[in-house]
Amino acid sequence: MQKISLLILTIFTSIISFGQRIETVYLNAKDSTTNMYIAVVPEKGPVRSFMVLLDGFGNSPQDVLFQTGIPKYAAQQGILTIIPLLQTGPSYFGSDTASQESLKTIIGLVGEKYKLKGKDLYIGGFSIGGTCAVKYAELAVQNNYPIQPTAVFAVDPPLDWERYYNAAQRVVRLSNPAKVNGEVFYMISRIEKEMKGTPKTALKNFYAHSPYSFSDTTQKAIKNLSKTPVMLIAEPDIQWWLKERGYDYSYNNISDHAAMINELQRLGNKNAVLVTTTDRGYRAPDNRRHPHSWSIADPGQIIKWLQLQ
Repeated sequence: MQKISLLILTIFTSIISFGQRIETVYLNAKDSTTNMYIAVVPEKGPVRSFMVLLDGFGNSPQDVLFQTGIPKYAAQQGILTIIPLLQTGPSYFGSDTASQESLKTIIGLVGEKYKLKGKDLYIGGFSIGGTCAVKYAELAVQNNYPIQPTAVFAVDPPLDWERYYNAAQRVVRLSNPAKVNGEVFYMISRIEKEMKGTPKTALKNFYAHSPYSFSDTTQKAIKNLSKTPVMLIAEPDIQWWLKERGYDYSYNNISDHAAMINELQRLGNKNAVLVTTTDRGYRAPDNRRHPHSWSIADPGQIIKWLQLQ
């Protein structure tokens, strides 16, 4: 592995009282905006395993600590948590090659720095961070990575870029353009860029980069997870989406989640689980209602499930 010089900034805060230490590590001493990670290290007892948590589009590792108690709860159970900001930056696409290579590099460096050889790796994320986590788990098996996840979980991630693209185009078609959320137009353009075309012109690229593809009858991507425990978590509050955004189930990630878990179970994966919640989605700091939030993931439930795998 290529050696990377490290500039390490360690921050000690009151969180230590909860049995954890926080370290911020920059992999490029000249860049504090990308290619870094926050480590939440258990202070009491040995590190039993480690977990990588990836946040959603446009966010930072600090946002993860602000929006979810998963890292704190994990530390209490002897799990070291790594929250990276990949070399591709906050606006990363997650399942693209550059993001995946950056994640692989960080996991390798973390394994060396904290002497984690032989310990279980768990990987999870929110939104596009979940997309990134699931794709990494697939590629780790497909390409026989030296460090492979013991289990993977994702909180309301988009998984099928073909479905997402077609649904976004439908939203535009059915709407007054002036009232369409700007994110819809952005994602249509971004997907075309990342896939080098549309589903009609570059379907093989959609299959290659999507963690799950409903129309891929070969099941090429998800067959890699036939033996890996997978938990997908969603709050498909369709009434909220209809009222607040004008979106129906076609533009709701739950369609990806249910289809993928169903296919994994049919492939023989007895540890493929879909968790659906009700009225748990609220965002800090103002407790604003939003079903697409970290808060739908219960830290205790997730950590208990991971440790059972």
